[in-house]
Amino acid sequence: MSAYADGLKMLARRELSEQQVRQRLARRGYGSTDIDDAVTRLREERAIDDARVAEAIARTETSLRRRGKVRVRMQIERAGIAKSIARQATDDVFDGIDDEAQIELALKKRLRGRATIADDREFQRLYRFLVTQGFETDLVMKTLRSRRPSARGDD
Repeated sequence: MSAYADGLKMLARRELSEQQVRQRLARRGYGSTDIDDAVTRLREERAIDDARVAEAIARTETSLRRRGKVRVRMQIERAGIAKSIARQATDDVFDGIDDEAQIELALKKRLRGRATIADDREFQRLYRFLVTQGFETDLVMKTLRSRRPSARGDD
């Protein structure tokens, strides 16, 4: 079987970036010339399209996993897609998303129906969780402070 045919089979199963296809073909023992030829042909046929892959990752990360902009861009770059393409795809997807609503959904799931944060320990735990999910720190603080019991006030 040729590197091209193997690459096509991989892409039939799921969207992959050019770098991912290259890595997988190399693991299967194809030489760099065969890989280059296969990737060139796949790109010409638009079977490989990093911009399309970046948008697919961004949509999945935001709609299913409820991740923030920073984490989404990181996931796209981790797939071997150029920073400029990752930034464009992230901006395009987040253009139609309300960041505050996204963070509220993530927080609602963590609080399991409660409206307020119990104590400082839970506040810190939620802060770490939301920041690692890719939400901007100032938005996280604003949202979490609004969930503190009214008797407490701000720090």
